Amino acid sequence: MDATTFLTQNEAAEFLRLSPRTLERHRVAGTGPKFTKLGRRVVYRFSELDTWATERTFTSTAEADEALAAGPEAA
Repeated sequence: MDATTFLTQNEAAEFLRLSPRTLERHRVAGTGPKFTKLGRRVVYRFSELDTWATERTFTSTAEADEALAAGPEAA
């Protein structure tokens, strides 16, 4: 997929293996991937989804818990 490809919320959730509602909750809380508003539509760049998932790659659950507890900028 091209890095500039836009995905709908449902497509992005499918790519991340999340429910669309979980992705929406992350967006509202400010803990999810960066998104773009096109009029009233919310879309996600494939590159942003990939970056967000990569930033949440850890070698242990302790490392993940520590990083995620520190906040979005530390994850």
